[in-house]
Amino acid sequence: MMVTQSDAPICSPSAALEALQSSDNQIRYYAAWWLGKHQVESACVPLCEALADEAYRTPQGGYPLRRQAARALGQLKNPQATPALIAALKCEEDLQLRAAAAEALGAIGDDRAVPHLVALLQSGREQPLEALIEALGSLQVWSVREQIESFLNHPSERVQCAAARYLYLLTQEPQYIERIVRNLSHDNAYLRWSAAFDLGAIGHLSAAKAIQEAKIANSLKLLNMKRILAAALESETETAAEKQEKCRVLMQAIDDLLIQL
Repeated sequence: MMVTQSDAPICSPSAALEALQSSDNQIRYYAAWWLGKHQVESACVPLCEALADEAYRTPQGGYPLRRQAARALGQLKNPQATPALIAALKCEEDLQLRAAAAEALGAIGDDRAVPHLVALLQSGREQPLEALIEALGSLQVWSVREQIESFLNHPSERVQCAAARYLYLLTQEPQYIERIVRNLSHDNAYLRWSAAFDLGAIGHLSAAKAIQEAKIANSLKLLNMKRILAAALESETETAAEKQEKCRVLMQAIDDLLIQL
């Protein structure tokens, strides 16, 4: 049910939840973003309901609020959202919504999403390939390796990088990191940013050094350094000494970036 637009700023979970029911679509969009950014767990059900919103639609047929709700649910990482996100994958009219839903499902890590993501990958129709490949890598779905390898030759360099990211996570072979690192010096700034996020997701120390030297904003470097540091702290495959040395190097790099900001 919609409520009357309020001019009150969103500064609390309750205000954001109320704003999500506003009659103003822009306020609803901002509320969904706020709830995701602040990881408000009580917003899971309202955000799932927003995935079926029909009120906010662009002339081209897209669903901005649904997309933002999917991104917010990815930040919450609550498996309760999995069925609603799987339903969002079936939206024929909005490719960006399918991409946001795939990314969220990859972040949540619920195996119930796997057959649906694989079906989209193998559908032979236009799909958000970059998001699908990254989600399958996050979910460690290695059964589609052969198909993912074919995307190393895809016309889109972002899809190529997503395939390299997937294959590095599977094989740990440096050639795949090196392939992504090459894009950090690409003429296209968007490709450089995308490569930084791929390397941040991989969480390898050599990736951190490449990010530090890349021609991208320091704020972007800092964000991905923190992602690599988080991966290092959560690692279960390294000795305490290896982990300590990696964290020391990363903390020094983060300190250097903070000084420059």
